[in-house]
Amino acid sequence: MSRNNFTGGSPFEPIIGFSRAVRVGNVIHVAGTGPVGADDADVETQTRRIFEIANEVLGRAGASFNDVVRTRIYLTHVDDWQAVGRVHGEIFHDIRPAATMLVVAQLLNPKWRVEIELEAIAASEQATSAGAKG
Repeated sequence: MSRNNFTGGSPFEPIIGFSRAVRVGNVIHVAGTGPVGADDADVETQTRRIFEIANEVLGRAGASFNDVVRTRIYLTHVDDWQAVGRVHGEIFHDIRPAATMLVVAQLLNPKWRVEIELEAIAASEQATSAGAKG
């Protein structure tokens, strides 16, 4: 079974040793994704930014939100759960992946109020040739 790593373009990927997403066969794991570029935004905007980033890498890996089977949501403020949950629900209303929401003390960037991981199972084992690295 082939393995493809997909970069998110972060300069920290080679230093830390991670990929934005990894595809093995038809399973795609999207790493914890923060709201890069929306650091000072409200939590709803941060959540939408995360899903923009995730959608882009899922596309390069040959999948879409329809293929997502699990999400893990990390919040730094418990009161944010409804705003984040509403955005999650807009995207996954009919898809209904298994989902977990956790409250943590802090994320890597202290301005981030939310970080999300996703797992998807694509229809085929063929990753897109564009965008794979590693």
